[in-house]
Amino acid sequence: MPKAIWNGSVIAESNDCEKVEGNFYFPPDSLKKEHFSESSTTSVCGWKGTANYFNVTVGDSVNKDAAWVYRTPKDAAKQITNYVAFWKGVEVQP
Repeated sequence: MPKAIWNGSVIAESNDCEKVEGNFYFPPDSLKKEHFSESSTTSVCGWKGTANYFNVTVGDSVNKDAAWVYRTPKDAAKQITNYVAFWKGVEVQP
């Protein structure tokens, strides 16, 4: 089962991930919500649309903008609507 791990804690895990461009996108119900807070950061992908970011917190450590989500992706990326992916040191184990 794919798992996202940061700072020694599993912050998401699911067998229902979508893999896009080498990134595992985790379904929203697989996130351990206590580790996520909204960020004001956004970015735009030409074929997926606008991404919104989350800060990831474990203990007293905050990993700013370490997760992202496409809430209203373009049609080509519909399968990852509201799914969350990671970077910035978050380890994803397939």
